[in-house]
Amino acid sequence: MLELNYPRIGETVLQHTLPNGLRICIVPKPGYCKKYAFFATRYGGMDMKFNWGGTWYDTPAGIAHYLEHKMFDTEDGNALLELSQNGAEPNAFTGNAMTAYYFDCTEHFEENLRLLLSFVSVPYFTDESVEKERGIIAQEIRMVEDTPDWQVYERLLECLYRTSPARVPIAGTVESIAEITAETLYACHKAFYDPKNMMLCVVGDVRAEDVIAIAGELTPESHGDILERDYGSDEELSAAKKESRSVMEVNMPQFLVGWKCRAGSEGDALLRESLIGEMACDILLGDSSPLYHRLYDQGLINGSFGGGFDQLPGIAYLYAGGESSQPEAVSAAIMDEAERLSREGVDEDFYRQIRRSSLGASLRELNSFENIAVSLADGYFRNFDAFRFPEAYDSITRADIEQFLRENVVEVRRAISIIEPKKEG
Repeated sequence: MLELNYPRIGETVLQHTLPNGLRICIVPKPGYCKKYAFFATRYGGMDMKFNWGGTWYDTPAGIAHYLEHKMFDTEDGNALLELSQNGAEPNAFTGNAMTAYYFDCTEHFEENLRLLLSFVSVPYFTDESVEKERGIIAQEIRMVEDTPDWQVYERLLECLYRTSPARVPIAGTVESIAEITAETLYACHKAFYDPKNMMLCVVGDVRAEDVIAIAGELTPESHGDILERDYGSDEELSAAKKESRSVMEVNMPQFLVGWKCRAGSEGDALLRESLIGEMACDILLGDSSPLYHRLYDQGLINGSFGGGFDQLPGIAYLYAGGESSQPEAVSAAIMDEAERLSREGVDEDFYRQIRRSSLGASLRELNSFENIAVSLADGYFRNFDAFRFPEAYDSITRADIEQFLRENVVEVRRAISIIEPKKEG
């Protein structure tokens, strides 16, 4: 077992890799009553095309999410119900690049951990149960299609990208999930729910040796073939389409404007690039920026306005949006401010303020056991140490922020998605 100490953030991680390839990370929290377990696989909505065992597979959109729904089924009943009856609070999620199952509890931790590792490692479903779930997921998809927040986001990605699977909703479509069978679910589980493609993170006052022993007992003895993933061809950095307009039941226009950024590297550089993107977004349009206050005073934005920077497999983008009576005017103002900052430079005092604020927010996230586990898993899957973020902040300069804005927030990379209110009659 390897002990990693992080004195700048006051954390310690006990790290161990089982012979089957499963990485285990334990973050000790002496004296805490709550214990948290997070079991994740590097498999998400974007992993539709892959090479496994020398054969290429092209699977239906939404299969990772569908599999997450079915994983709680067991031969004896439902693992979600068992965990809840045992005093745990369980849940799961499917993202673009990760699926995770987790719980927190204050007692019966080892028993709950056994349940978690068992149902995730050994799937159980029938043709009948898969067919029954199809209707439930179809209903969920239709709800998303009627949700403006989701639609404005999905349509922005369709504008930005030509071939990236990020264009496709994580849950798929009603048509795509119609192709999913029990056989395809079992095959994808075998390919992606492989111990070498997974990570177990436990946070709390636990004995590391006991966690490792339980994981060794309940996960497969060995790992399978290494996966090769296909996220589409490399795209040029211009937006695929300049805008998307649609009409829904909203009180005022909703919009999301985005800029296609160069895809991040792997490893420590990815963490650094992510922090640069987030800080650049805060400096450009965050709620303490001059632009934000100017737009707010002009009545062009309200409290719903915000933005961020995201990096997914093979792509990266900066975005901002909310409600506005004049979405195009807000988008143009962001462009003008980016050009001004590129031309005149970022104010040094404001840069330092944003860096302190961003570092403080990262430190506060360590108060959440869930945030700790998600960040460690994300770092492991993308080959960087998530707890080295203070050192990454140290390496970032004002010039890095200015270069990011100069290269990425440019007209050719911009697209906008707008949802307008339905007109009476």
